[in-house]
Amino acid sequence: MNVDTTVLAGARQLERADAARTTRLLELALRGDRFWSRTRLGVDLALLAFAAAAADLSETAVTSFAGRVLWPALFVAIAVFLSYLRKCYARRVELDTFEDLRVTGSVVAAATSVVVTLRVLFDSGAATTASHSVRLGVFAAVAVACGRVGVNLSQSLARRRGKALVPTLIIGAGHIGRTTAKRLLKHPELGLRPIGYLDKEPREDLTGQAQLPVLGASWDFDRIADEHGIGQVIVTFSTAPSEVLLRVVNRCEQRGIAVALVPRLFEKVTERLSIEHLGGVPLITSRPSNPRGWQFAVKYALDRVFALFFVFLLSPVLVGCALATWISLGRPILFRQRRLGRDGREFEMLKFRSLPLNGSDSEALLDLPDDTAPGGVQGDRVTGVGAFLRNTSLDELPQLLNVLKGEMSIVGPRPERPEFVELFEPRVHRYLDRHRVKAGITGWAQVNGLRGQTSLSDRVEWDNYYIENASLWLDLKIVGRTILALPRHSGTCR
Repeated sequence: MNVDTTVLAGARQLERADAARTTRLLELALRGDRFWSRTRLGVDLALLAFAAAAADLSETAVTSFAGRVLWPALFVAIAVFLSYLRKCYARRVELDTFEDLRVTGSVVAAATSVVVTLRVLFDSGAATTASHSVRLGVFAAVAVACGRVGVNLSQSLARRRGKALVPTLIIGAGHIGRTTAKRLLKHPELGLRPIGYLDKEPREDLTGQAQLPVLGASWDFDRIADEHGIGQVIVTFSTAPSEVLLRVVNRCEQRGIAVALVPRLFEKVTERLSIEHLGGVPLITSRPSNPRGWQFAVKYALDRVFALFFVFLLSPVLVGCALATWISLGRPILFRQRRLGRDGREFEMLKFRSLPLNGSDSEALLDLPDDTAPGGVQGDRVTGVGAFLRNTSLDELPQLLNVLKGEMSIVGPRPERPEFVELFEPRVHRYLDRHRVKAGITGWAQVNGLRGQTSLSDRVEWDNYYIENASLWLDLKIVGRTILALPRHSGTCR
């Protein structure tokens, strides 16, 4: 009896220790979120104060106390308030540096406009005061932008090292739930650590793909939340009735657990949304980009203008690559390959040649694993010059000529060979939807790591996301991320 009592006491002590450990992990994760939110605010305040001091030192005409202290203080207060309204200090899953730079520019511009207007109305020396405020705005934009880039890099690095990751429960062990878990596991920089699924009837045909355990059903939620210190719940698709899911969400709100929802028909949910209500029933209207609309017509016109500019700008590089290819491989200098573009039209995509004439730049169809996109050829068939051109993506530069001819765009889904399109179209969901727009030299899928022999279904998903959310800003982000990725990746746009 004494032995049984001792064993039971030991088991209870272990349970209490496990519960304390999971609670401690959750507290650390939430504390980490608060730390980074406060860090962002502190860095912004420090850099805005630095910008105000720099603007004051560079302007000798302003000598009044109001001009040197009160107006800069008002500028700082407005900039911080607008940043708060734009959720700059809120908990975020994705750390999008380019979006932060855009928000920084808009916030500083708005704060500068307000202060300049007020100083012109209520301060003497309009020309001097406006000049001082604009100088303050420029210094602030540069300083705060650098600070936010630095904080993003630091937080992303901390998350990759496993620090302060929020334990996350995924409701629904179907295809979308498992895709969500896979992506969170692959990208710890998002700050969420999936620990398992909540689903009474998980899909049996996906059990071989399970990366995490099914921890229980909806009635086990409180126990699972306590045992694992859950700080985030993601509701995907499940066979559970709506009222059951609603009870779980209500329980999360009572316990202070953050909840995110994957909507039905999520493929058609774009960033351009409007929400209206019929009583308590929301009507969500999604406004995708129209591939036949004026925005894409302007985009294609700008493509040719920028392609012509870059051909002239990079002409020494193009001539150097051509000479190097000619010396190492002889003629022809350009490699031509049939690809499919907009509306399934065939064209010859151009590259600098990197293989001998008896080399092949295509894979055997049967050599590709399931759900795997084809990639570029590597190995001893590629010459030294060819390897350099591939590793630096300089071999892609002749595609600027494809853009000038109207066959391609600078940004868009990467074009594929006709034989692969024929193979993939019946196998991959929405594969042909990629052909609604012109193919691109670089694309949204590529800058998100889907280059070479990676998941084909993921690549198609990213490509269609780009088409339905296309904008000039998104194109600029993609070009910027492509340039930043060149030193880290070989054959970025394969």
